[in-house]
Amino acid sequence: MTKTSDLDLRKLNTATKYPSIPTYHSLGERGSLLEETISFDGQALIATEKVDGTNSRIILMPDGCYLIGSREELLHAKGDLIHNPALGIVETLKPVADRISLIYQSPERSATTIYLETYGGKTTASAKQYTSNREFGYRVFDVNRIPLNQLDNELDAISLWRENGGQEFLSEADLTEFVATMQLELTPRVAVVESIPTTIEDTHEWLRSQITRTLVALDDQAGGRPEGLVVRTADRKRIAKIRYEDYERHAKRIAKQKNR
Repeated sequence: MTKTSDLDLRKLNTATKYPSIPTYHSLGERGSLLEETISFDGQALIATEKVDGTNSRIILMPDGCYLIGSREELLHAKGDLIHNPALGIVETLKPVADRISLIYQSPERSATTIYLETYGGKTTASAKQYTSNREFGYRVFDVNRIPLNQLDNELDAISLWRENGGQEFLSEADLTEFVATMQLELTPRVAVVESIPTTIEDTHEWLRSQITRTLVALDDQAGGRPEGLVVRTADRKRIAKIRYEDYERHAKRIAKQKNR
């Protein structure tokens, strides 16, 4: 049995970080949008709400141990007397991790990582869009499994492997089943569409037609403004984010150019 205490936790941290999600339209200089888009090869797309919180991780190990992390660092492990209080992640997710670790262990020689958006509280400047009283919430947006033999490589090689698609994510069907079994909740599934527009202006309009208010507000007095959507294929091989901020910034830039 692989013991978590025997592993290089720097490498485990690197191997389980969530890879960057590209924007649907490429970003140019100073955040401008370019006409180039992510290609989905004609596959149907699942559009999910992109929640503006802080990227969090629960890493489940084959020996029954778990670790909780932010996007960049590990904050706590099962049984630790001390934890990093950054952004309220551990306080919010520790009861969840304690419960799950009693009913699930990752397959031998693998780590299963649950990726969650922890939101509300004081996580981001947009927290008030989800809560009026600093309550915390969380939603699962992905799960993957990595082989622990990947930790035999050097840190730079692990990072390169991760950013080039080395992690094996669950498909939409398997993700839905896993999350239901663990009694968790996914980020809201907004729509399944055959395609999305390709021009910047039409994509902005499409975004407005899909989601105008967050579906994960924690109380009725929250601001309610959504960040945007994430679109993905059912096998999770292709994925992109579509954020209001990017398209609104682009529209303002175009308007300024026309008024010169």
